[in-house]
This record gives sequence, structure tokens and C-alpha cells, in this order.
Amino acid sequence: MRHKDTATVLVYRILNVTVVRIQHAVGYVSGGQFYGAKASLNVWPAHVSSPAEFSLSQIWVISGSFGNDLNTIEAGWQVSPELYGDNSPRFFTYWTNDAYQETGCYNLHCAGFVQTNGRVVIGAAITPVSAYGGRQFDITLMIWKDPKKGNWWLQLGPSGALVGYWPSSLFTHLGARGRGGADMVQFGGEAVNTRPSGSHTPTQMGSGRFPGEGYGRAAYFRNVQVVDWDNNLIPAAGLRLLADHPGCYDIAGGQGGAWGSYFYYGGPGRNVRCP
Repeated sequence: MRHKDTATVLVYRILNVTVVRIQHAVGYVSGGQFYGAKASLNVWPAHVSSPAEFSLSQIWVISGSFGNDLNTIEAGWQVSPELYGDNSPRFFTYWTNDAYQETGCYNLHCAGFVQTNGRVVIGAAITPVSAYGGRQFDITLMIWKDPKKGNWWLQLGPSGALVGYWPSSLFTHLGARGRGGADMVQFGGEAVNTRPSGSHTPTQMGSGRFPGEGYGRAAYFRNVQVVDWDNNLIPAAGLRLLADHPGCYDIAGGQGGAWGSYFYYGGPGRNVRCP
């Protein structure tokens, strides 16, 4: 996704030579330097209405300005019929160093992310997945910067198994060694709206339910944390919540207990409040 200043905005991206609308429901922290992020996010079989659309839930690590020099590192789960040929939620990675223009790619589709763990299949379908009113399943992701070499590592699972890293050489802002961190960290969902037949898409974000339905029905992020300058994990204090189109996809959060900083997010897309 692209950013303007320190807020998430409704933006447009070129996809299959068609201008489409990207919509978000995210929590973010900004106004400092961040050296990583961690959260547990539950996985859902989100409905995607056409191959030209996708739905994802992820962590973004971001540095640079709105323009050609935006650097991002991204990881999470996504449903993308065009990319994978099916509607399964899949584990993915992404990066860019020029605001999604010429550089970067998903997973291992180009030179970039270096996988070091042969037991994890990047792009693989995630099982089991959460069920409405039933059992909930989540994955734990952590992205953190090696202060000595400047590489950004990805860990997966509660035990923090190393998957691989994005080399510092890929980036300008994020590639700096030492104190060069991210300007912003984001957590949440993104969905493509191609406005089929002139109305909003029914492509879902998260579980396809609004945050107000709560646990077991709405998608969540829990234990949302960032990595500070001393390589410590700390709660994402001052997490701000933002939805581009809350009638289509919304977000609501809280803090306390075993979940620490958390939020519910998502929605069905087209509905009476989102024509």
C-alpha cells in the first residue's frame, strides 16, 4: 500500500492495467523509529469475488515518504486467486523500495527475500483456519532488524522460528545500519475493490464480519507490539485505528489482559451501508 505523510489514505494502484481501489482497516504507530513489529493474527477463508481482487491481513514496516522512495516490508496471509489459482488463505511476504512501482515482489517470485528455513513453505496454504462461531486459529509473526548487518528478519509461530530475511541492500531508508529504523508500523487488513457492475465488491476483509461481532466472529490482531531502539519488544503504545470506508470494512480495538493491545477489523464489502 502507499502512504501520504503519517496517515493511511484511500489510494489507487495499477492492477492488470486497470485502476482499482485499495481499501484498508488498520492500526498504526508513527512519529518515531521502529526496529520491528510482532502480532498474532487469526486466519480466515475470506471470500474474494473475482481473480482481479485480493484480500489480505498483514504487518507493514514502512520508511520513506509518499513518492518514489517508499520502502516497505510486509508479511501475513492473503487470499489471491490470481496469484495462487485458488481461494485458500496463504502465508506470504512482500517488499518494495520505490512505492510499488518497479521493485519488489511477493514471496520468492524475484530476487530479494532470502529464505533460510526449508521447513516453511512461503506461499503455502494455511491450515487450519478459523470458523464463524467455532474454533479460532491464528499465526504469530515478528519482523525485526539485525542492528549489526541491517537485515530484516521474519519469524513465524509462537516459538519464533526464523523463516529468512530481507537484505539491507534491498532498501534505501530501511537498509541503513545502526539506528536506521522504520518511520511507521501498521497492522491490519487490505482488500481490492474493482467495483464490479458499478457497485462495491462483496470481497471480504478478515472474516467478512464487522468488528462489533467480537471474538469467534470478527477477525482480530492481538498482542500488537513493536521493537524499540534497544531491540526490546514493547506494547504498541498510541496505536491509532483507521478505516478508509467503515461502512464496508471497519476496525475497533482495546487494551488489557492476556491480549495486550488488540483490535478487531474487517467486513463484508458490499452491504446496505456500502453500496
